[in-house]
Amino acid sequence: MCEHTKGVPMSLHQLSATKLTPNLLVSNVERSLAFYEEALGFTRGMTVPEQSPFVFASVTSGPVEIFLNDRSTVAKESLQMAGLETGGGNTMFIEVAGIDALHDAVRPRVKIMMAIVTQWYGMREFAVADPDGYVITFAERVNQEPAGTA
Repeated sequence: MCEHTKGVPMSLHQLSATKLTPNLLVSNVERSLAFYEEALGFTRGMTVPEQSPFVFASVTSGPVEIFLNDRSTVAKESLQMAGLETGGGNTMFIEVAGIDALHDAVRPRVKIMMAIVTQWYGMREFAVADPDGYVITFAERVNQEPAGTA
């Protein structure tokens, strides 16, 4: 059970998910792979094919895994996906340790979408955009109780 659902009753009929892996449609797998590896510090997982040009790749950091799928290949294989907007309103929220050091390390290499700030709910956060416009918010809990609830 995650921290956000503590105290919420669980029904026997509810989903019991074990992992979430964002599967991003990207315009250029090599460019996205380089961004996640070089700008954000993720580790390369698998690639398809094994040598460039890739139609698929994955990156990981601890328990977080992100799939990078070539948009044109997906559109050919799944017509219902062809019209989806790249980036769109999809965002990712990734909790980390050492938010200030991460911010300082990535700031020169990324497009900052939200400056680093400590939110009223006790999270210190900043957001970046990847090459296809997906927004990634990195966050670290800095206060166990949101302001005004003590």
